[in-house]
Amino acid sequence: MKFISWNVNGIRACVKKGFMDYFNTMDADFFCLQETKLQEGQIELELDGYHQYWHYAVKKGYSGTAIFTKYEPLQVQYGLGIEEHDQEGRVITLEYEDFYLVTVYTPNAKRDLERLDYRMTWEDDFRTYLNALKTRKEVIVCGDLNVAHKEIDLKNPKTNTKNAGFTPEERNKMTVLLDAGYTDTFRYFYPDLTDAYSWWSYMGGARAKNVGWRIDYFITSDGLRERLEEAEIHSDIEGSDHCPVVLYLK
Repeated sequence: MKFISWNVNGIRACVKKGFMDYFNTMDADFFCLQETKLQEGQIELELDGYHQYWHYAVKKGYSGTAIFTKYEPLQVQYGLGIEEHDQEGRVITLEYEDFYLVTVYTPNAKRDLERLDYRMTWEDDFRTYLNALKTRKEVIVCGDLNVAHKEIDLKNPKTNTKNAGFTPEERNKMTVLLDAGYTDTFRYFYPDLTDAYSWWSYMGGARAKNVGWRIDYFITSDGLRERLEEAEIHSDIEGSDHCPVVLYLK
């Protein structure tokens, strides 16, 4: 099975930059989006053979997630079931016979870390949500988690230790999640690979220089390790400030 996750930073803009060419070429079983930035009815995607599930933020043109899948799920849940968290369209969960697929767009701590306290609450509640799912079935989590976990996961760790996405607090929450029985699939296959990033600032020619961060992930419950086949970062694919990340499961 092929899973793809991509923060498209506005699906309408991304469609104008070649989204459908990549979508059709990859022929994924599951294609997850973050930061769709639209409301219901603002786009109609013709995706033959796919079921479409969209979670829109209350605020127009903000956040939002989607999943396109060839396989109709047993059940769909939008959000975490916590009103404080469920106004921004950040989570979709699809239930299948032997796993849950969760796509997530994790809140950014923002410049000056103005949203860091909220981010910490989100992290604990999201982990609790995943752990509850994991008691029933295996779990596949994908999306923009808005954190570079280790120094290897961004180009300039020393100068970013107090910046959103690389604070000790955010990195620690990722460690706590992984220690709860989850695998960072890309690092499972490539524990020491450097210069592997999924997001680049639009400033200063960062992408051309590969001055990036790896903040987009596929994380799976440890019970799926025997089924992990490959993980990829498609850094050559443009259309957003993020690139797609891919997971193959046996």
